[in-house]
Amino acid sequence: MTAPATSPTDRPRSDLRLRALVIATVVGLLAAVLLALPHRDDDSAIPTASNPVTPGVFTGLGFDQCLAPSQAKMSAWRRSSPFRAVGIYIAGYSRACRSQPSLTPTWIAAQLAAGWHLLPITLGPQASCQPRFPRYGTDYRISSSSANDYAAARSMGASEASKTVAVAKALGIVPGSTMFYDLEGFDYNNTGCRESALRFLSAWTVQIHNLGYRSGVYSSVGSGIKVLERQRLAPLPNIVLPDQLWLARYDGRANTSSTDYLSDAGWAGNRVKQYQGGHNETWGGVTINIDRNYLDLRTAPTAPAPPPAAAPAVAPAERHCGGVRVDLRTYVAVKKPTRHYTPPKRQVVALKCLLRERATFHGRVNNGFGGSLGRAIRSWRRAHGLRANAFWTRSMWMTLLASGNRPTLKPGAASRDVRDLQRALNAANNSAHLPASGILDSRTIAILNLWKVRVGLRPGSLVSRSAWRLLAAGRY
Repeated sequence: MTAPATSPTDRPRSDLRLRALVIATVVGLLAAVLLALPHRDDDSAIPTASNPVTPGVFTGLGFDQCLAPSQAKMSAWRRSSPFRAVGIYIAGYSRACRSQPSLTPTWIAAQLAAGWHLLPITLGPQASCQPRFPRYGTDYRISSSSANDYAAARSMGASEASKTVAVAKALGIVPGSTMFYDLEGFDYNNTGCRESALRFLSAWTVQIHNLGYRSGVYSSVGSGIKVLERQRLAPLPNIVLPDQLWLARYDGRANTSSTDYLSDAGWAGNRVKQYQGGHNETWGGVTINIDRNYLDLRTAPTAPAPPPAAAPAVAPAERHCGGVRVDLRTYVAVKKPTRHYTPPKRQVVALKCLLRERATFHGRVNNGFGGSLGRAIRSWRRAHGLRANAFWTRSMWMTLLASGNRPTLKPGAASRDVRDLQRALNAANNSAHLPASGILDSRTIAILNLWKVRVGLRPGSLVSRSAWRLLAAGRY
């Protein structure tokens, strides 16, 4: 988060933040290596709906940092630091930390269980007059077209909300939690820029509410917060305000006040204030570059009522190759053994079995990587327009698991096609860890939507033919 200057105490953070981000990225890559080490083959670490609503009710200190810190860092700061809340970037094509190796459902569950209050952040399209964006050229600014009461900006806001909730659900962040939109500071006096941003945020809030979550907005007090306060005091029609505000005001004061821009009556008990910009802090021997925040969240969120219980769906039982297990938590690349590499036995057995069922492998289904498996892989690769070698990739797992004539699947469907969908999603996302239950339940839909957002499909609960085609093409 970087708020533009509106006063000497309201400055954007230094470009030195970029250097700290590079360091944090290196640390994140090391964390990714640790995450790739072998782990137990069960579901005991997978979060469920028992995760608490976040950030919930809390008054005290918090921090935010672009890259989600590793578990070791979070544990050290939990023991030694004064912080009990942390902002995390979960979504948005404009965020600097698009890759988040530590940010998994297990990480979310672990922090919530340890007592951290999480503030999920999305940094997507920015105000049309924001000079630092687009950041990559593949992200967008908010449309400033005033046609049909800024209909284009509203559409963009609703779309960002849908994408965010899909990611939140996939991470195990439960309904009733607050999703914060990061709207970086802009020129408040630019009418088209200001009014389109307001409609964008309104549509964000409406859709976030429709999907069962609470809406929050982070912005500079001199721009985004100022326009929301103006709307509160002199309401325009068809504008919905967020539930919580996150003020950017670098005055060094650990409170949520900024009375020159926002009266104390607005959003009382529903405020966070970022009062110090990027700097290093060391706790428990661990240094992280952070922004400091003070939270005053005293209004308890209301979680949506659970739907009425229905008779559980049951998918047909499956048996593969006389009892071979083809349901794996992850599907990894496999190649011929060398002096320094032995292919994972369980992966080899599952691959042989599935290739035999697709009539391209005719050898023994065991854990050895021999010539018959190499020939089957080469044949598969040639049939799919790839260079003929004996290297089996994650994309090829997806193609193997999802190809064929597949039906459109609706929520609650129970079938062998759903099992193949769950297996293909596990191949597409090493952190998904979906059980191959054969039931298109809410957890499967959440992981499905996380994949859809990554490959450019509109989030939704249906598994359409276009989704099957991209899965079968190995897109992840």
